[in-house]
Amino acid sequence: MNKVKTSSEKSSRTMSLLSQLEKINVDSVLGEADNARYVTSKILHLVQSQEKTRKEMTAKGSTGIEVILSTLENTKDHQTILNILNILIEVVSVGGGRRASVLVTKGGTQILLQLLLTASKDSPPNEELMVLLHTLLAKIGPKDKKIGMKARINGALNISLNLVKQNLQNHRLILPCLQVLRVYSTNSVNAVSLGKNGVVELMFKIIGPFSKKNTSLMKVALDTLAALLKSKTNARRAVDRGYVEVLLTIYIDWHRHDSRHRYMLIRKGVLQCIKSVTTIKLGRKAFIDANGMKILYNTSQECLAVRTLDPLVNTSSLIMRKCFPKNRLPLPTIKSAFHFQLPVIPASGPVAQLYNLPPDVDDVVDESDDNDDAETESEIEIENDDDKDQIFKNDDIETDINKLKPRQELGRSIEDLKMYEHFFPELSENFQECDLVSKEPKPFVPDANLGGPIVVPTAGEEHSAEVNQSTKGVILKESNPLLTEEYNRRPAFLELPKKDSIKDSSSSHQQNDQRNLLPSCQCLSQEIVEGLDKITLQNSAKNDPYCDTGCVIKKESKTSLTTLACNKPCEHVSPCGNSLFEGSSVQLGKLCCTGVDSEEEDSKSSSSGEQIVLEVSDVSPVHDCDLYIEMVKTTKSIPEYSEVAYPDYFGHIPPPYKEPILERPYGVQRTKIAQDIERLIHQSDIIDRVVYDLDNLSCSVSEEADVLKFNSKFESGNLRKVIQIRKNEYDLILNSDINSNHYHQWFYFEVSGMKTGIGYRFNIINCEKSNSQFNYGMQPLMYSVQEALNSRPCWTRVGTDICYYKNHFSRSSIAAGGQKGKSYYTITFTVTFQHKDDVCYFAYHYPYTYSTLKMHLQKLESMHNPQQIYFRQDILCETLAGNSCPLVTITAMPESSYYEHICQFRNRPYIFLSARVHPGETNASWVMKGTLEYLMSNNPSAQCLRESYIFKIIPMLNPDGVINGNHRCSLSGEDLNRQWQNPNPDLHPTIYHAKGLLQYLAAIKRLPLVYCDYHGHSRKKNVFMYGCSIKETMWHTNVNAVSSDLMEDPGYRALPKILSQTAPAFCMGSCSFVVEKSKESTARVVVWREIGVQRSYTMESTLCGCDQGKYKGLQIGTRELEEMGAKFCVGLLRLKRMASPLEFSLPSNLLDIENELIESSCKVTSPTTYVLDEDEPRFLEEVDYSAESNDDQDIELADNAGDYEVPNQEDGLSDSDSTRVLLS
Repeated sequence: MNKVKTSSEKSSRTMSLLSQLEKINVDSVLGEADNARYVTSKILHLVQSQEKTRKEMTAKGSTGIEVILSTLENTKDHQTILNILNILIEVVSVGGGRRASVLVTKGGTQILLQLLLTASKDSPPNEELMVLLHTLLAKIGPKDKKIGMKARINGALNISLNLVKQNLQNHRLILPCLQVLRVYSTNSVNAVSLGKNGVVELMFKIIGPFSKKNTSLMKVALDTLAALLKSKTNARRAVDRGYVEVLLTIYIDWHRHDSRHRYMLIRKGVLQCIKSVTTIKLGRKAFIDANGMKILYNTSQECLAVRTLDPLVNTSSLIMRKCFPKNRLPLPTIKSAFHFQLPVIPASGPVAQLYNLPPDVDDVVDESDDNDDAETESEIEIENDDDKDQIFKNDDIETDINKLKPRQELGRSIEDLKMYEHFFPELSENFQECDLVSKEPKPFVPDANLGGPIVVPTAGEEHSAEVNQSTKGVILKESNPLLTEEYNRRPAFLELPKKDSIKDSSSSHQQNDQRNLLPSCQCLSQEIVEGLDKITLQNSAKNDPYCDTGCVIKKESKTSLTTLACNKPCEHVSPCGNSLFEGSSVQLGKLCCTGVDSEEEDSKSSSSGEQIVLEVSDVSPVHDCDLYIEMVKTTKSIPEYSEVAYPDYFGHIPPPYKEPILERPYGVQRTKIAQDIERLIHQSDIIDRVVYDLDNLSCSVSEEADVLKFNSKFESGNLRKVIQIRKNEYDLILNSDINSNHYHQWFYFEVSGMKTGIGYRFNIINCEKSNSQFNYGMQPLMYSVQEALNSRPCWTRVGTDICYYKNHFSRSSIAAGGQKGKSYYTITFTVTFQHKDDVCYFAYHYPYTYSTLKMHLQKLESMHNPQQIYFRQDILCETLAGNSCPLVTITAMPESSYYEHICQFRNRPYIFLSARVHPGETNASWVMKGTLEYLMSNNPSAQCLRESYIFKIIPMLNPDGVINGNHRCSLSGEDLNRQWQNPNPDLHPTIYHAKGLLQYLAAIKRLPLVYCDYHGHSRKKNVFMYGCSIKETMWHTNVNAVSSDLMEDPGYRALPKILSQTAPAFCMGSCSFVVEKSKESTARVVVWREIGVQRSYTMESTLCGCDQGKYKGLQIGTRELEEMGAKFCVGLLRLKRMASPLEFSLPSNLLDIENELIESSCKVTSPTTYVLDEDEPRFLEEVDYSAESNDDQDIELADNAGDYEVPNQEDGLSDSDSTRVLLS
């Protein structure tokens, strides 16, 4: 028993000493100073020798720190004070910031500052006491956010400053004093006050050229100076005294002498000072005048070989980017190159501002003077009482419960809504004259227009290209004998007209009455293909009875056709390759040189016809080249396009291989920025030649010039201007949306004249978003005509060294919605072409034109079985440009004309779908294509789905925007998905009438079960949904009292949950059901709130790829997008089964809403700028490759100056796994 007691006494020795100390404080007996000195010395000994003691003193519930601080506050004994300061230094030196925080919370800062004030009155002050006090303040200061204000109120600021001034040679004393000054300077008011007292000049007495002596002091002085120079007042003072040039001289000296890189922290400290001073315009000018760009560029290039020097390279790069003179975007105006006069000018908003601009205003120049606004001498101090790490707060979330509650408002009279009655004939059709199937469908006789069965898209089947083609080819051939004939009479991928419209040069094969055109590789010789420049398709060809579609091959050069069996020239060759025939005509872009050999057509055996079928079997059954041309002829564009892009004409087959998300090369962004900086340093190396310009159509490049040729004058094309920068580098400028001056993201253009084995760099220099998935593995798309002619007609992901970063082109406040000093961003990628003189197309995402939609709908209509499928295509309205907006109705025909079957038919619930309100989100159209093809397929579940619902579908809400290559707006210059609250019938006809259809359904009490608007998302991965929930919105505003009383049917979560279980690309974790103020006029919110549809969604599909599920690590393709469209239908079928009368409640595991909400941390942010007014919250990737800075985090270095600071990580984050940072 005694043994245990002894052990216990031993372990509580510290507590016993602290008790004695507390008793001494309470008794305050004279002569107790010796006892206090003795006890504190004993505690100091224990603290220095035992970590256990340090833990005990700061453990939860311990009063040790309070006793120590109380003694420090009350004692007058000098040695006791020194003992206690040493104790506290030992306690906080180990254990991270937690122990320092304990000291702060116990009031330690105030006590220490008071002690400092008292000690400073001694003359001279006690050096040992001052060293200890400042050392301790430097350690706990970073944990006390109000230390700057406390020091200023207590009058402690100048005590430390005067100590430094009076003891410049006493390095032991001024080192901790400088550390404390650095802490004080984080407060802007303190920094200004210290600056007025000469602290900046003082720092320049301490720092200097290379020396191995006192490097710790040099490092601390530099860090203090960098903190002080963040104050604009101090920065101006430094510039006025010529210190920018001094800093550059010091940096060069240390760079040259530190050959073994032992003093990197000092070198970086100098750079941090330069970085701080160049925050102001005067600093940037002084930096440029001192030749700083060249100095930092050269020194950083010398550091590239050593990976550990990356912090220096990154900081240098940041400074150079900041000081790079802002350039004007090389355009006459930021408004679109195309003009469309609106029938009505909005009273307010961006479009009104655009129309009200005086004609002589230069809307390109940045009038903001580098955002260096007038600064007052007394800078405003922001005392932030809030914790910076506070829980995420979003001011955009709607908090008004009355605004959140759905309120069914028709908004239009019943009489007015009757105009939509004719769009719903299915509600009154009696089918008495129709030949309906009874229980089983009658034998279906294929119509001559039938193109074969519709293959339901699925990305799950992964076969080799050969197996896949042959299998499907046989299926197609067996299922419809007409297919063989159709494919035999058309070249495989250069889809020429169905009848012989080309009089072959070979006299032995002019059989115009037969449909026997062979693939292009067999019927076109190399010389002919080389001579082909344009193919013009006219409405009629009266001189040739066999030219039903009027295909005319026009030849640019008079190449001799000697390789053919007969030298008879082609009758339709024209020497002028670029001219257009009169009348309505459509022109295909340049055809590349195929390099294929001509063969005798007679030598092809009968098996070759089968081979053709196999070759084209993967072509979508709804793609018809000839029909596409016919559709193009009725499409109305503002520039009056007369050319057709080959990818849209040939069609697209998903490649047979996977396309993984691109791994980002280390330091790629830094390298690209360095190359941009070279433009300023080595201006003589820049070609600066305009090679394409929509604003100057007379701009031409010599045919002999070794330069790429560009074109975007075709449907959905977007490329405004191209400038050759270096031999193989081009700056590209995108066109604004019509009647707008921004929204640059969608691109689609043609490139030709390339060579092989050369890396061509393309820079799209006027992007506006602050970050992009191009920084996270997304690649642009390329389509090679040469590959298409070689039976590989597909868009493929291409490009290396891809990144997205802020550039030096300034954005005027007119372009940035009034915000000043904004810059544009660059997408850069490098491509090496496979074929010489190929014709290639580049696009932001898989193009899907308006003409393609019309072709697909017409093919679907011609291919469906009218005995089984009710398919109806109406024109909802005409757009501003006069294009029709299709409205599609799909359901199953009634089993018979009996009353019961007709009733069942009419009473099916509605599903209302829409897509492509934003033209640049082409993936939405591919998802819609998957939906439409699934609904029209022979799949038994598709038939079940048709029997369950009536589908009303508007597959393209913004035809004009799509046709004219807009990214976000219609011809009105407005985002149509922000017009649903109050659409204008003259400016937003498609939205006005789409809403009218829904209002009509609400008026006749036939609310859709589901409304879903298909979108694309540029900044997140996977496919996901946004829905609407009052309760979840209130939860995210932390209004628990209100939300706990709310009763809400959780059924809105059912469909997304089903899709997360059935669709591989769908991610439930990315879904959000929060209603935001900025989204109150979107389709999703308006249909939910005003129309009363509970299941109202936006379905967002990634433009990049997936980071979960089956497709994790892969970029998304059309196969996966179409599969998503089909899976959406399957989800609706499951929803129907779950909601059937047999199952009154949804499965609990499907709608475990409470748990999911507790577990999830759905962060939704409102748009950050005027031009980012989108349905896109900021994405949170695993690594933040900031487009604002470099992409490489500083590697942590051994700190020669001690452990007083945490390594600075403000220069971006690294690609490498070792420095990967998880964002919470």
